[in-house]
Amino acid sequence: MCAFTWLLLLLLLQEAKGDSGDGVDPEEVVAVLHESISLPLEIPPKEEVENIIWSSHKSLATVVPGKEGHPATIMVTNPHYQGRVSFLDPSYSLHISNLSWEDSGLYQAQVNLRTSQTSIMQQYNLRVYRRLSEPHITVNFEISGEGACNMSLVCSVEKAGMDVTYSWLSSGNSAYTSHEGPVLSTSWRPGDSALSYTCRASNPISNVSSRPIPAGSFCADPNYASEKPSTAFCLLAKGLLILLLLVILATVLWVIRVQKRHKMPRMKKLMRNRMKLRKKAKPASSPA
Repeated sequence: MCAFTWLLLLLLLQEAKGDSGDGVDPEEVVAVLHESISLPLEIPPKEEVENIIWSSHKSLATVVPGKEGHPATIMVTNPHYQGRVSFLDPSYSLHISNLSWEDSGLYQAQVNLRTSQTSIMQQYNLRVYRRLSEPHITVNFEISGEGACNMSLVCSVEKAGMDVTYSWLSSGNSAYTSHEGPVLSTSWRPGDSALSYTCRASNPISNVSSRPIPAGSFCADPNYASEKPSTAFCLLAKGLLILLLLVILATVLWVIRVQKRHKMPRMKKLMRNRMKLRKKAKPASSPA
């Protein structure tokens, strides 16, 4: 009975002190990778702050405001944030620079007020995203026996990350239609309108579009299927190889010709020397 009374007294004291902010949904905050973000802190007017405890997963920093004319005492307790955090006057809002993926998550500020002997809780859900690069479109198509060209367009973004949405915009004859998702399946026949397709990728901090892709470029020529980029690359490689072989052959022939030119004078000189020796040898061998 005594223990129950003591526990009840503790609960009454906690209720008298008050913890404002319990049960409130965290404020959603989005930020850019490698950039900075500030988590704003609101303090009631005419209240003297005893200290502010910032935490994220575990204790981050403690701020004790200084007396008039004196700076605040700041102690960063999490090494992950060392050198990257500052606290902006007069509310001591948390400023984080050079954001990383690991900075995403729930943040909480506990403001202990000296005047009213209460505590205020403010929470933030920080999400870090990368700015998206231009979307890349991969086109797969097949021309059926009936002349229809069935196309599959796949949109992707390098290092996209999470929460990326894709949509397609097709235009032609002043009409616009849209489609959601990274894959667009469509068909085209000779005589159809010349449609072009644009992919749009977006996340909470950026929105980028691809260059328009005209459907006719892939489907208008029935023989185009045999001229895919991979085949064209092989043909180009073969042509360059043949050209290289021709250059090597021409170089070898030129070297042989030059060597022959240098050998001819030597051969003529040797022939002349032999002739002279033969002439000198004839008188010596004649009978007396």
